[in-house]
Amino acid sequence: MRVLCDPNGSNLPILRASAATVVPFEIARRFDAAAVDRLAREIADFDPDILHLFNNRAVLNGLRAARGSSARIVAYRGNVGNVSFFDPLVWLRYLNLRIDRIVCVSDSVRESLAEVGFLGWHLQPEKLVTIHKGHDLSWYSQPPVKLEPLGVPRDAFVVGCVANWRPRKGVEILLDACERLAPDMPVHLVLVGDTGTSKLAQRMAASPIRDRVHVLGHRADAPAVAAAFDVAVLPAVKREGLPKTVIEAMAYGVATIASRVGGVAEIIEDGVSGMIVPPGNARALAEAIARLHDAPGWREELGQRGKERIRTHFRIEGTIEKTAALYRSLADL
Repeated sequence: MRVLCDPNGSNLPILRASAATVVPFEIARRFDAAAVDRLAREIADFDPDILHLFNNRAVLNGLRAARGSSARIVAYRGNVGNVSFFDPLVWLRYLNLRIDRIVCVSDSVRESLAEVGFLGWHLQPEKLVTIHKGHDLSWYSQPPVKLEPLGVPRDAFVVGCVANWRPRKGVEILLDACERLAPDMPVHLVLVGDTGTSKLAQRMAASPIRDRVHVLGHRADAPAVAAAFDVAVLPAVKREGLPKTVIEAMAYGVATIASRVGGVAEIIEDGVSGMIVPPGNARALAEAIARLHDAPGWREELGQRGKERIRTHFRIEGTIEKTAALYRSLADL
């Protein structure tokens, strides 16, 4: 196995400790002629049976570099939607006939790709394979981050969200929901993620609960921050494939609420291992938060069942087994 990966990637030390040959490699832009030339040389030198391309840039440039190669090509798709039959760029990526399989991170992603088409033409169903990204609970052994030094009172009921401030992440809906909660409920909202230049900051500055909102920005230890939440929330409104932040919070045993978008329902069993609310519905989200606040015993139970859900249904071993089976099936073609 030869792995070409970002020289600054966090997984580089792990890969170097494996049996794989690791080649630092960067694709700087959507169409990167230098990267295509370099990758073409790597393909000619290594002569792989399978070329697995893990992101949009890799797919675009990898397909160009693989011209003339007999390698089976596997692409990866991690988001729902935003793939149009009428977008020429899509034909250079996911609708490219040179691709043998597309690994979809959830059934919702697979179903959304299966719907792309026109006048009876669609991707062949056998091209689309669901493989959930697995996790290992040992990855989440870091102690929860102490929130008091960050300005959160010891007796606060902490509602937290780990998400970049993009409109589709629905952070404003979460703010709206927290504003609807009873004034005497000691809720503090903790937000982790890149804020960019979002208009949400202006909305937050005018919020009646602005003194109870804590914006932490990007944190490399975001999962350990989430471990300190009483309730973790993902208020996204669309395009979630298999939200990692939901899995991370559940892996820490934190009661989790998420919108019914994309692959959320593949992770959370509503009312059993977490709570699911309609997307864009601040009132329903507020009611779910209040319910978890008012029932600490049930909240703890929900968190533990969520942790067990990740342990049993999102094992890293399952991901490895399914990926290896996919590779074997392609080698037999």
